[in-house]
Amino acid sequence: MDGPMLLTVLVAAAFGAVIGSFLNVCIYRLPLRASVVAPASACPHCRHELSWFENIPIISWLVLRGRCRSCRAWIGTRYPIVEAITAVMFAAGWWGYGPTPLLASRLIFGCALIVLFAIDLEHQLLPNVITLPGIVVGFLFSLITEPGWQASLIGILVGGGVLFGVAEAYYRLRHEEGLGMGDVKMLAMVGAFLGWKLTLVTLMMASLCGSIVGVLLIVTRRGGLKYALPFGTFLALGAAAAATVGPAVLNWYLGLL
Repeated sequence: MDGPMLLTVLVAAAFGAVIGSFLNVCIYRLPLRASVVAPASACPHCRHELSWFENIPIISWLVLRGRCRSCRAWIGTRYPIVEAITAVMFAAGWWGYGPTPLLASRLIFGCALIVLFAIDLEHQLLPNVITLPGIVVGFLFSLITEPGWQASLIGILVGGGVLFGVAEAYYRLRHEEGLGMGDVKMLAMVGAFLGWKLTLVTLMMASLCGSIVGVLLIVTRRGGLKYALPFGTFLALGAAAAATVGPAVLNWYLGLL
């Protein structure tokens, strides 16, 4: 990597860390149905409004050792982790795609996945304010870049339809909910951004990951057969994998047939 490219990648990483800070705001406030714009960021414990030097992504958390400067309460590692992941995503995206519409599509999609992953993991909730606009944005991007509008439209129908069918069948057989409509909308959003083929890869990877975690919980006696796993979290992991290595996985699988 030459000097100019390295510089732009570092700038992209720094910008990504700033976006990651905003994603943390979304993760904290969306489940509370609070505005993500106002008021300014504050300590969740004592409501001390953060100064600019307390709000520098990653660095401020490290300098303050993860504690509020005012009340010394523990802030949590989620904040620097989200900022670091977003920084890496922006840097890798710029390096891999360059200044293209596909870069914008993948970064917006990735940011949505990070927010959905964290919220579903903590609250078992997939906010409509992310998934429903995400379906529209993903389809609009498909008009000018991958996967193309036809694959995107089919992806929306397949993504939402498959999980809706599974949820409906489970309810009719067991008379209880196995999947929420949030999962259905999220996979439809994945279909809009990635197209129907990678949506199936996403579902396969998410199901495999969820099954492994479920078995581990049962074996370690931390959960039973009816333990509610946040499937949206696994969908986010599966979609992230599908967006990056999914085409290679799909080609490998098709080569076995």
